[in-house]
Amino acid sequence: MFNLATAIEEGGPIGERENVFQRPLHEQSHGESFLDIAVNRLGPRGFYIFDEPEAALSVSGQLALIRRIHELVDQHSQLVIATHSPILLGYPTATILELGEAGIRTIAYDEAPQVELTRAFLDDPQRFLRHLLD
Repeated sequence: MFNLATAIEEGGPIGERENVFQRPLHEQSHGESFLDIAVNRLGPRGFYIFDEPEAALSVSGQLALIRRIHELVDQHSQLVIATHSPILLGYPTATILELGEAGIRTIAYDEAPQVELTRAFLDDPQRFLRHLLD
């Protein structure tokens, strides 16, 4: 993100457009700058690839990203997202592909290991932690 922010702020091929950000990207947190780019630089009919965008985002940030993904999909953009986030996996029309030892297969949201593990933890955090920490 630092390199992308630098390229945008210095101009060049990535930064040729006028500044559309709320404030300089280097003055924002990682998550704030990521969302600022998603909102202000991604547009209609794009093809976007994200690798674990949740790494920069809080839960509320992930929900904001889902809203932006929805806007982009409505504008005929396509997105490929590698994620471990049960929140991002929950996007209603997402096709979830699991990459494993058996190859690539389509799975339902409730079958995703990230969803199963998160649910198990949220069902009883103390029991879950007791097994981990004892």
